[in-house]
Amino acid sequence: MPVKEINLYPEGTTTEAGGLKDDFVEIGTEETLRLERIPEKVYIVKTIRHKVIRKSELKEKHPEERHILISPLPLVPVGKCIAGASVLTDIIIGKFMYHLPFYRLIQQYRESGITISDSTMGGWYEAAVEKLKLLYNLLKKQILSSEYIQIDESVIPVIDNEKHKTKKGYEWCLRDGITGDVVFHYDRGSRSGKVARELLGNYAGLAQCDGYDAYEQFERVKGITLFGCWAHARRKFTEALDENRALATQALYHIGKLYKVESEADEAGLSMEERREKRIRESYPVILEFERWMQDAYLKVLPKSRTGKAIEYTFSLLPRLSRYVNDGRVNIDNNLIENAIRPLALGRKNYLFCGNDASAYRAAIVYSLIGTCKSAGVDPREWMEDVLRKIPYYERDKKDMTELLPRNWAKS
Repeated sequence: MPVKEINLYPEGTTTEAGGLKDDFVEIGTEETLRLERIPEKVYIVKTIRHKVIRKSELKEKHPEERHILISPLPLVPVGKCIAGASVLTDIIIGKFMYHLPFYRLIQQYRESGITISDSTMGGWYEAAVEKLKLLYNLLKKQILSSEYIQIDESVIPVIDNEKHKTKKGYEWCLRDGITGDVVFHYDRGSRSGKVARELLGNYAGLAQCDGYDAYEQFERVKGITLFGCWAHARRKFTEALDENRALATQALYHIGKLYKVESEADEAGLSMEERREKRIRESYPVILEFERWMQDAYLKVLPKSRTGKAIEYTFSLLPRLSRYVNDGRVNIDNNLIENAIRPLALGRKNYLFCGNDASAYRAAIVYSLIGTCKSAGVDPREWMEDVLRKIPYYERDKKDMTELLPRNWAKS
């Protein structure tokens, strides 16, 4: 296997050409091995720390009185672990960007001449994510300070070890409506309103969501203005097309007019204030017309029919759905957060489930950081490898770790 050697001499003991200064002599070395990886290639990094002392001490002083100089061992992402930052990154990126289960990753390393047990790789992964959790907590705090957030939740299958079967867990997702950064949140897989309340904490600002009952409580929370999602309403009527094409098509026509206003605003590059004025002028009359249409149409359908349920859903949420008109910052729907959640669905297809609640929590951490890298236009692999190398030094020096968040990292 290829070995890359890094030779370290104590500071101040070498010449510009790289050799020892005349008044020093080498008396030995200490070697440390670390496994690293670049795409399609695994190699060993051998760090050789040269021990030196002054020639004068070698001749004049007793061995116990000599001052042996040696460079400090470079800090590593995970203590007492042979895996370097590139290998740890490769495992995490492989699992969460390419949705490869551990056995596939282990097979890839075996083909490169490295045998890693499932428990060893799992231990490396868990330790690396524990380091990344420091940044995850900062990211969550930052997103909850945004003036506008979007919130949604998605299923993640989790093994219930007590019942020895898979349970339906939920990952909550918050998206910063201004920057696009995302954070996932897992709390024992619960989808209850209590989790949503604890997640938002003392948040004050604009919050956009679908019609799930857990969000209703925020209509009564001082400081929060709740906005709805027209994409969910549109989906309800789309599902009703096979049942009552005439009425469903009419509903979709009204909703389509609202989206046409947004498309025109996007094409014109309108400012937030200009968008607000256009919505008031063009979208608000459409909503009033649609409201009257729903009142009439509901009398023509069965309440439990798909069309009836679509009308009831949309009409009951109309105040929440209409608020976006008065604020140019707010999107017409929650589609952008649904796009952020999509990798979770791909993961479900490939590695099928999380082994326990702790595993689902770690998944939330990684999906948050990878998703935020994408929103910031940052390569997740490049970012993760760099910050895994830097975190130990930031911890040691008590530096501000918000500098390592993807959006800030990209500016440095």
